[in-house]
Formats: sequence, structure tokens, C-alpha cells
Amino acid sequence: MNTTDPVQRLRAVFARALGLGEGAQVDELEYRSIPQWDSLAHMSLVAAMEDEFDIMIDTDDVLDMSSFTKAAALLAKHGVPVPG
Repeated sequence: MNTTDPVQRLRAVFARALGLGEGAQVDELEYRSIPQWDSLAHMSLVAAMEDEFDIMIDTDDVLDMSSFTKAAALLAKHGVPVPG
């Protein structure tokens, strides 16, 4: 991705990991709110976030990451400057 905006990068990670089209609206997504975000896709999403942002997400945070909003908060917890 060609942007330094962490929120835009996170949106792209969600769209890619969940197999959604580029530019898909993901800001309001919650775990299992769409068929694509099942348990297997959740683990792919976590791995994609770790790769994109060079972070290591612990098990408790994996289990707690139940929405795009919580994913953004998780990035902030790992020192990624997320506005909001």
C-alpha cells in the first residue's frame, strides 16, 4: 500500500484479509457481522495486521479484536499513531 496513514492501511488490510473489494466499507465491521469474517479469516486478518504494521499481537488481543474499531485501538496500543 502506498500510504503512510495507518487507518487507510488498516482498511486495506481488512479488505484484503476478508476478501472484500478494494475500497470496501470496513469501519463499522464487527466479527461475524459478515460471512467472510469467520474464525479462519480472523486469524488471517491478525497475521496480515502483524505483517503490515510489524507488530506481534498476543492471544488475549486476538480474542478481544472483535471489530475494526478495536483493531485500530490495538494498533494504538502497539505504538502505531492512529488518530481518533
